[in-house]
Amino acid sequence: MSLNITGTLQKLRSEFTVDNGNQVQYAIPIGEQSVALNPYIGRSITLTHTGNIFCSACGKKTKKSYSQGHCFVCMKKLASCDMCIMKPETCHYDQGTCREPEWGEANCMVDHYVYLSNTSSLKVGITRHTQIPTRWVDQGATQGLPIFKVKTRHISGLIEVELAKHIADKTNWRTLLKEDGDDLPLEQHFAELLPLVEPTIAEIKQQFGEDAIEVLSTNITPIEYPVEQHPKKIVSHNFDKNPIVSGILQGIKGQYLILDTGVINIRKFTSYEVTFSD
Repeated sequence: MSLNITGTLQKLRSEFTVDNGNQVQYAIPIGEQSVALNPYIGRSITLTHTGNIFCSACGKKTKKSYSQGHCFVCMKKLASCDMCIMKPETCHYDQGTCREPEWGEANCMVDHYVYLSNTSSLKVGITRHTQIPTRWVDQGATQGLPIFKVKTRHISGLIEVELAKHIADKTNWRTLLKEDGDDLPLEQHFAELLPLVEPTIAEIKQQFGEDAIEVLSTNITPIEYPVEQHPKKIVSHNFDKNPIVSGILQGIKGQYLILDTGVINIRKFTSYEVTFSD
């Protein structure tokens, strides 16, 4: 029986456990429903944008999506859309200027991890303590290693900025989709990086307390993605240019669907109303 479901897109949901062989299981939320995607690999699917976009915060119709699924008004007023989310080292909560102090307390003034990952190359990143390994999966990392546990998002940002002087803090998504890349000795890389950031760690502890940062000693988490074929050439689908995305699903990695006709970043089109059909 063929599917024909219409609703607003949300980012791909993922489930990752050792029990399923370290392979990520994906589902795509379409409005109130969710479609398991792994069974569709090797089969044809179609996503058709209706032309409507509804703000993920207030639900109002918007001509353009801001900050991954918001209308302009919500983008300007919500703390989750503030620049400090992209650059946590610029957090201004302690200045009393947070857009939503209660949201900041629940999401930023909580434990965060600084991690190393293999996203086709060595990368540093940060995430809330509840988002491992989800964050790694969303970025398409094939390996992840937490290296610091810190008290706030601000502190994680300060460490990330220092580490980014030595390794990448951005993902080359085109390289990521073309191949998985070789495994990296993340523990060895951390051992080499730690002395380089120890002065910064000492300064942070002096300012925020000895318990502000904990150096971790954990194991690498390997992650496998349901990809039958990596694209040799990257062609991107874009609902704003062509409302119909159709093709054989060859794999899923990060937030990308890999079709024989091109790739599409589902998270980029959060709040776009689409029809999913097979």
